[in-house]
Amino acid sequence: MNWVMIADVAGMTFLVAGAFLSLTAAIGLLRFPDLLSRMHAGTKPQVLGVLLTLIGVALRLRFGQDVPVLILVGLLQMLTLPVAAHMVARAAYRAGQAAACDLVVDEVGAEEAG
Repeated sequence: MNWVMIADVAGMTFLVAGAFLSLTAAIGLLRFPDLLSRMHAGTKPQVLGVLLTLIGVALRLRFGQDVPVLILVGLLQMLTLPVAAHMVARAAYRAGQAAACDLVVDEVGAEEAG
């Protein structure tokens, strides 16, 4: 076995794992009952799924000029998706879509009351 075959097998493994995590995130968005559970399903496995997919693509391409673009895409995903999910959850809480009894700590309600 040479290094090209090992990189191809590893790349395909990462691609399948990333696709599986993205699929579980999509199923979680459809199946979970409340907003906070759906927020978790939409962010946690999705970020890891995208990163695994990007690693798989980088291993399959093996061109030096493409890897920095894939790294940039991964960094932007890690920076923007959690912040966007936080803003959506905060807006949903303020709109009354998230039940206060589901929260362990209600920091937003304490900010607005005080």
